[in-house]
Amino acid sequence: MSTRRKIMGRLVPCRCFRGEEEVISVLDYSHCSLQQVPKEIFSFERTLEELYLDANQIEELPKQLFSCQALRKLSMADNDLSSLPTTIASLVNLKELDVSKNGIQEFPDNIKGCKCLSVVEASVNPITKLSKLRILELRENHLKSLPKSLHKLSQLERLDLGSNEFSELPEVLEQIQHLKELWMDNNSLQRIPGSVGRLKHLTYLDLSKNRIEMLDSDISGCELLEDLLLSSNSLQQLPDLSLLEEFDCSCNELEALPPTVGYLHNLHTFAADENFLSELPREIGSCRNVTVMSLRSNKLHSLPEEIGQMTKLRVLNLSDNRLKNLPFTFTKLKDLSALWLSDNQSKALIPLQSEANPETKQRVLTNYMFPQQPRRDEDYQSDSDSFNPALWEEQRQQRMTVAFDFEEKEEEDSAGKVK
Repeated sequence: MSTRRKIMGRLVPCRCFRGEEEVISVLDYSHCSLQQVPKEIFSFERTLEELYLDANQIEELPKQLFSCQALRKLSMADNDLSSLPTTIASLVNLKELDVSKNGIQEFPDNIKGCKCLSVVEASVNPITKLSKLRILELRENHLKSLPKSLHKLSQLERLDLGSNEFSELPEVLEQIQHLKELWMDNNSLQRIPGSVGRLKHLTYLDLSKNRIEMLDSDISGCELLEDLLLSSNSLQQLPDLSLLEEFDCSCNELEALPPTVGYLHNLHTFAADENFLSELPREIGSCRNVTVMSLRSNKLHSLPEEIGQMTKLRVLNLSDNRLKNLPFTFTKLKDLSALWLSDNQSKALIPLQSEANPETKQRVLTNYMFPQQPRRDEDYQSDSDSFNPALWEEQRQQRMTVAFDFEEKEEEDSAGKVK
């Protein structure tokens, strides 16, 4: 039989009585004024899982320490370490490593041998000497600021600062010239300054789940930006970014999309769910590479004819709006495989019928889901529950059924085009 025990403070083993094997899994030598790692630790190298040596004056780690194969957490914060030995790769079960508040200038390349390592705390170290560092993950660390010396990470390409406590974009970021990917999601940002436009190599920017009310127009200086995530903010207007491929501005306070949306010729995915859009600009038709577009939960009462020019559309979500019908140009969307008019729609693509708009006399498309009504939770039901078969059959006989491969001479309307 064995017992597992946590030892706090300096361990002084007594070998007088060993009636049962004692399994020591945790040792804490913090604040013990140590200048070296105590040798008695190695008596428990087979069972030791957590070792705390914080707030001492230890300058180096002995090789024998890395024979503690069961070690899962090693905390060496606030010591005098200047480096980590290459033998750290022997700790194949290590999950957490804290070497903050030391003098470490670089990590050995073979630290990647610590396959289980998921948490590394290395703050307050001269990390700016890590000139070859390309990826820096600092997510979920309660960070509020970054040191100005961070700009010396001249090779940095990917920086993850998500789920921290930033209230403004750190100024030092604009100086990291080779940055390609930046995560700032789930912070407390209220505005994005124009200086971010100096990041000329930025291709991916995640600003979702903040409190952003405005984006400076100078963000358009990010000429290579392809993916911009802005969902769950308080935006009321959008910037101009011509190279975007993915654009998510859902869950904001947008009342309109700018006509310059037509310049997004590379856009293939567009989401603007849960805003206050009442109409779309005619220029939306120039976004001809869009394959997926979601406009769920807005206040759309009509769609422009130019939407028929978006011939690569495969998925379109228009549920929970105020539409009365669809423009007849929908018949040109021959690749459309999913058209959502209700969240509880039973099929992805439902039949549409042609009729004349009583107000404009133009041909439009409709079905039993029109006119849409603003959804209330208490009367939220599936389309099959709200469908009146007898009434719909009577109306159907007065309409012409329309398939999406409807043959019609294409008319190139110059209105709404952005050249």
